[in-house]
Amino acid sequence: MALKLSVVDQSPVQGLPTDVSPVAITTDLARHCDRLGYHRYWLAEHHNSVNFAGPCPEILISHIASVTERIRVGSGGVMLSHYSPYKVAEQFSMLETLYPGRIDLGIGRAPGGDAIASHALAYPAQPGSGNYAEQAWLLQALLHDNLPENHPYRNLQVMPGKPAVPQTWMLASGSGSSALAGQLGMKMTLALFISPNPAPPSVIEEYRQAWHDSGHTGKPEASIAVAALCADSREEAEYLAAPAVYWKVKAFQQGVREVVKSPAEALRLKEQLSPAEQEFFDAVLNSMILGSAEECADQISRLADQYQSTEVAVVTVTHDYAHRLRSYERLAQVML
Repeated sequence: MALKLSVVDQSPVQGLPTDVSPVAITTDLARHCDRLGYHRYWLAEHHNSVNFAGPCPEILISHIASVTERIRVGSGGVMLSHYSPYKVAEQFSMLETLYPGRIDLGIGRAPGGDAIASHALAYPAQPGSGNYAEQAWLLQALLHDNLPENHPYRNLQVMPGKPAVPQTWMLASGSGSSALAGQLGMKMTLALFISPNPAPPSVIEEYRQAWHDSGHTGKPEASIAVAALCADSREEAEYLAAPAVYWKVKAFQQGVREVVKSPAEALRLKEQLSPAEQEFFDAVLNSMILGSAEECADQISRLADQYQSTEVAVVTVTHDYAHRLRSYERLAQVML
């Protein structure tokens, strides 16, 4: 079976162009990826961010689906801990009704923002209730109309008549969420782009085992998501990746969120980092898929084989949107 390529778009605030909305860039990139043959286009959720301009993927999904023709469009993902599962079920059932056969509902447990944003999203209740597993179960049950007879929400309607059901996916970075996805009968995507020490392939095996142990029919479906950047050479790809790598150092090592720097500035500022931070910079860079289109395609294919996945989603962040778009074009030319 041919490997499917998909996109996770965090709607980054690009350094260039400076006068174009990140949402307009997301829309333009989605149109291109639709024409290029990518399988899915997922929108991330971030709050109170100077870097990422996607606080409400459910709204952006509707717009992206309306300006594309065949690509699946979804959330990568809805940060479910902030929301009512019933409301999310209603939103995505409506989206699937509007764009039948094209909508994915991906959910995650991360807050997608800082503490003050989580507090504001929960207001007047308190954030951090720790009920993600229960919320995910309820969401799945509401969408598939299989709540127990004695459940107080048993007779709730998601949509009048037979509601349209999107594909449901759980975003995972480790075994906790992957096992839960299997237990609930959701599809699962494993994020390998967050940490320079990503989860091993055994996590996907745990997901599949949990699926079978829970007695679900059909086949469990798992994909992986990677950070990748294609350029004319490995050296150029490393240069163009420097802004995203430096951003991660500042965010994960220092707790500082900044706008994405230019490649030259990111590399200059790297020299001012501590030895431990420079080591982290190099580790993040080495964990990415970088190089020519052919080199990236080979790395992606080998990683897909390693994780036994027939689909790979690609995350690409650059300072200049033109380089980001060109990276997706190069990859499509050799893999789609």
